[in-house]
Amino acid sequence: MTTTSDQATPSRRRRREEPPGHDRAPGRTRGRPRGKRHGGRAARRRKRGPLRTVLMAALALAVLGTAGLGWVYLKLNGDIATFDGEGLSKNRPESGASKGANVLVIGSDARTEGNSALGGGSKDDIGRADTAFLLHVYADHKHAIAVSIPRDTLVTIPPCLLPDGTWTKAQSDTMFNAAFSVGQTESGNPACTQNTVEELTGLRVDHTLVVDFKGFAALTDVVGGVRVCLPQDIYQGDLNPNRATKGDLIFEKGEQDVSGQKALDYVRIRHGIGDGSDIGRIKRQQAFVSSLLKKIKSDGLTPTKLLPLATAATQSMTVDPGLGTADKLIAFGMSLKDIDLHDTKFVTVPWRYQGSRVALAEPDASGLWAALKADRTIDGKDASGGSGKTSEASASPGAAGNDGSGVDGDGIDVAVYNGTTVEGLAAEAAAALTGHGFTVTGTGNAGSREHSTTVVQYGTGLRSRAETVAELFPGAQLEPIGGSAINVVVGASYTAGDSPTASGTGTETDAPSSVADDARSGDDDLCADLSYGTGG
Repeated sequence: MTTTSDQATPSRRRRREEPPGHDRAPGRTRGRPRGKRHGGRAARRRKRGPLRTVLMAALALAVLGTAGLGWVYLKLNGDIATFDGEGLSKNRPESGASKGANVLVIGSDARTEGNSALGGGSKDDIGRADTAFLLHVYADHKHAIAVSIPRDTLVTIPPCLLPDGTWTKAQSDTMFNAAFSVGQTESGNPACTQNTVEELTGLRVDHTLVVDFKGFAALTDVVGGVRVCLPQDIYQGDLNPNRATKGDLIFEKGEQDVSGQKALDYVRIRHGIGDGSDIGRIKRQQAFVSSLLKKIKSDGLTPTKLLPLATAATQSMTVDPGLGTADKLIAFGMSLKDIDLHDTKFVTVPWRYQGSRVALAEPDASGLWAALKADRTIDGKDASGGSGKTSEASASPGAAGNDGSGVDGDGIDVAVYNGTTVEGLAAEAAAALTGHGFTVTGTGNAGSREHSTTVVQYGTGLRSRAETVAELFPGAQLEPIGGSAINVVVGASYTAGDSPTASGTGTETDAPSSVADDARSGDDDLCADLSYGTGG
C-alpha cells in the first residue's frame, strides 16, 4: 500500500476476541461482581448510582484510622462491595512510575436499591455511567487533582469482558459513558470503564470506585448539609426539561445549604443555567465537591460523627478488589490527610465540541496526561516528592536505552510509512513490529520524506497503545491525530541506529496553560465559575 499522506488511515484487518495475555483467575466466575459476605450468604450489591465525589469518604476513613476506632472495622467490611477484577485488560500502562496514585470515581444512573425514588435510572434498569473523574494523588501526597471526563466524550472503548465470558471488539468514536453499560447488566461494567480510561490517558488506574444516588444523599445528610451557590433562580422545569410548564421554584439565586434530595437536584441541574451543557454541570459538581470537602475539614470529625459518615460512604460504594476492605480504604484515606484545600484542584479534560458530542482537544489533553505521569502540578511544580523517579526524558516512551525487549504488541494494529529517502525502511520497521506481535495493516511512503525522528501518530483514545508501539523506536515522538488509527512514520534516526531522548512527549511535562486557567481550587469562592457559556 502506498500513500502520500502522513496521516493515512488504512483499514484494519482483524480484531481479537480476547485481549492478549489475559489471565483469568482460577476458580472465579467470569464477569460477575462479587460482594462481601453477609450472614454466610454472598451479597451481590446491585447497581450503583451517581455521586460526584469519594474524596470526602476517603478523608472520613483517614480520620477513622487516627481515632483508633478499630471496633467498627467488621461493620464497615460487611458494607463494602467489590467488583471482580478479571475484566481488567492485561495490556495496561506500566505501574510503579511514581509513588502517587490514580483513582477512577464513577457515578452511575440506576433505579435499584432505593435510587429510583431519588430520580435515578431508566426503565430498562441497566447500569449507566452518569459522571466520572480521575483523581490523581501526587507522589508527594500534598497535592491532588480531579480530572472530570464528560460523559459524551468520543473515545475508543477497548475490548471488554461480557457476562458470558466473551470479549467485545474495540469501538471507536463511542461516547465515554457507554463503556459502563457494556454487557447491559444491572451492576454496570466498571472494569470496562477503567480499561477505557487507561486507553484514553496512558495512565495506570490503581483503584476504581462506583458510587450511587442513595449513598450520596446519605452523605450530605450526615454532614448536616453542604453550602452551594446558584447564579440564578431555578425551577422544576430546569431540572426536568420535559415538563410542559416552568413549575415551582426549587432554588433561589445565591448561597444556601442543601442535603439529601435537594443536594441531588443541585448536582443534576443541567438546563436553565449557562448553555445547558454537561460541561457546565460538571463545573457545578466540582464546586459542590469543593464545598463538601471544606465542610468536612471545618467541622472536624468526632467519634460520634465518624461512624455514620463512614457507614454512609461504604454502603454507597462498589470498589475494585484492591480497596475491598476497611483497612485498605483507610490506608488510602490516610494518604490524603495532608492535602490542603488550596492544593486540591478540579479540572475538566481539555475538550472541544464535535457536532453534538465532545472530543478531546489535542495536544492539550495529551499534555495534561503527560504532566500527571511526571507528577507535575498544573501550575508547573514538581510534586514527585523525591520518589526516586527517573528523569523526564528517560521515563518517556521510546527513551534512550530501551531496546524493545519484552514489548508485546498482540492485538494492536499499526500502519508504517517511510519518512526518509532510504528505500525499504518501512518494510524493515514493519518486520520489527510483526516480530513483536503487532498487526501491520499496511506500508507505504509518507507525504514528507524528510523526517529526522520517528513519529508515532495515534487517534483519539489510543495513546496507551501508541506508547507501546513507541517502545520499539528509541527517541520516537508521539503525535495525536484525528481518526482511530496508529501510524508509524519512520525517521532517519531509525536507520542510523541513534537513540536520542524523546521529545514532544517527555521533555515538555508541564500541563498546558489552558488547564490551569480553567481549574478550580478546593478553597475557591463558592459562587465563582459555576457554568460554561452565557449566564454562568
